[in-house]
Order: sequence, then C-alpha cells, then structure tokens
Amino acid sequence: MHSRLSRLRPWLALLAVVLAAAVLLPPAASAAGRYVFAQSLQFAVLAVVVPALAVIGAPWRHAGLSVANRVAMTRSHRPGTMRAWATLVGFIAVVIAWRLPVTVNAMARHPVLTVAEAVTLFAAGCGLWLELVESPPLLPGISRPLRAAFAAIPMWTIWAIAYIMGFSRTAWFSAYAHLPGHGLGTVADQEIAAGLLWAIPGFFFVPVVYFSLITWLRDSADPDEEFREVPAAGGGSQPGLPRPPRGWRLPSA
Repeated sequence: MHSRLSRLRPWLALLAVVLAAAVLLPPAASAAGRYVFAQSLQFAVLAVVVPALAVIGAPWRHAGLSVANRVAMTRSHRPGTMRAWATLVGFIAVVIAWRLPVTVNAMARHPVLTVAEAVTLFAAGCGLWLELVESPPLLPGISRPLRAAFAAIPMWTIWAIAYIMGFSRTAWFSAYAHLPGHGLGTVADQEIAAGLLWAIPGFFFVPVVYFSLITWLRDSADPDEEFREVPAAGGGSQPGLPRPPRGWRLPSA
C-alpha cells in the first residue's frame, strides 16, 4: 500500500495544482463573483482540497532530500503539541476570517482579494495537514487520537458556518443577493453552497478521523504484544528488553 501511495504522490501534487488553477481562473472565478455556491466551492477547494493533496503528494525527496530531512529533524526535536495547537487555531482563524459576510462581500466587489485568500488558506491548510498525515520524511508530531480531534474540529467549524448560512432566509452575503424570478434564487444559492461546504470537508476530514482512531485502537488492542517478542527464558535476550522473571512463560500466540 505504501509503495502504491508513493507512486501516486506526484500525481496528487499535480492534481492540487490543477484544481487550484481551475477555481482561480475563468470560468470558475467569474462564477464565484456571481453565485454563493461557486464562491463556496472555490473556498472549500482552496482551504481543504488543495492543501490536503499538496501535503499528501508533496515530492519532498525530489525537491531536495537534505532540506526535507533537516526540516523533519527540526520538527522532531521540538514539542509537537504546542505547534499543532497553534496551527489548528491559525487555520480556524483564517477560515472564519474568509467566511465573514464583510470579507466575502469585499471579494465579490474586488476579485483581486481572492489571491490573498488563496495564499493564506493554502499556507494555513498545509500547516494543518502536516499535523494530520504523513508526508515523508515529515511526520505528524501528535498522537493519533489527537489527530482525529484536530481533523474533526476544523470540519465542524466549516460545517457550523455552512449551517448558519444555509438556514438563513435572507441574503447572507449582500453582494450575492439575486432578484426574484431571475435565475437561481438567493436562498437556493445559499443552500447549495451549504451542501458543498458540508460534503467537501467531510470527504477529506472524515477518513482522517476514522483512520487515526482505527489504527490507534488496533495498535493498543493487545497490551501483551510486546511481551510476545521476548524470547523464552534461556533462549537469549534482545537488547533493551528486561529478562523475564524465573518461571515466566510466553503467552500462547
């Protein structure tokens, strides 16, 4: 499985570039200035999809193994929990800032702000995903249960924003108000946007939550597993492991 993922990594990184260009260039960029669902799709891709694919598919070994190894070594010698919490809080702050009505209205009127949105979301998203998944030689610095929580909290944040917008009976973003009887209505536009903001984060974050918890439970299911590796009394010993007490027998496999 790992070898298959290694072969896919360059393609995932390329897909991240393609998707970023697709939502930042016309016709998607033009639609994002007229419809809430298009703008929300652009946001979700830039905040979740592109950073996830970029981190999982990052060709660190081809870009410079020595640099990547130095970064990995530096990360390993620094406490990972505080860094992870700072990354999580930073990502949530950036997400909320770019979903505020005043910010979205400003982007609709001044599309150049989308560039700033893309840069900040990509940076914050990559920082978060580096704490959630392995991107060899860079590894997460937090435990698997904490990774599950760190994947769930951003997802719930985006879901909460989508929930508030989707159940609004008026234009949540004044710049995207549609005239009645002229194409897609305002409420329908916001409901489609809410659905996208539920589906896309769920598709990427839920597997991380599930995989982190399942692997943690699997690895901690058998507390006697390490003792099975201890050789029988009189049969030698492994360095770093204590000698079994006299009369102690190996559990049956």
